[in-house]
Amino acid sequence: MDVTPMALHHAPILHTIYQATPGYFALLGSRVPSISEVQGEIASALSDPRRRLELLHDERGRLVGLLDYKCDYPQPGDVTINLLMICEQWQNAGRGGQVVRELEARLPPGTRRVLASVLGDNPRGARFWARLGYRFALDARPAMTWYAKTLRGPEQDGALAGDLSAALG
Repeated sequence: MDVTPMALHHAPILHTIYQATPGYFALLGSRVPSISEVQGEIASALSDPRRRLELLHDERGRLVGLLDYKCDYPQPGDVTINLLMICEQWQNAGRGGQVVRELEARLPPGTRRVLASVLGDNPRGARFWARLGYRFALDARPAMTWYAKTLRGPEQDGALAGDLSAALG
């Protein structure tokens, strides 16, 4: 999967991705953001030097989605995936898993764990992360649940949830 770092002028492209993924917004009980809201989202993300927004392209150059993650959050050595969105027409073909595996392979040195949040009541999202080796870490329902995967360093499952709860609390 090829990635293009997002810039503010990519707002119309991100808006197109959002429009191509109405099921995600329906799951959250919200509408697809307007172009001006998308511009605001990108501007906010770009103001944080730890945050990365990437457009995702398949091997043929087709735009298939978005990856939004933050380095050293909530603790140094953590990477938190805020959003992995694959356009509905490209879902169920292994692209999401491919994106996550490729991200894990290119993470900054010193990354200890990757966290992913699942928004709302989304059993499909929870199964996705579990299939990739992520374990349930924290229940913050009704808004979200958190999943985590330890990459480096000796951590115990119980400590993982406690660390996450303290860092986010």
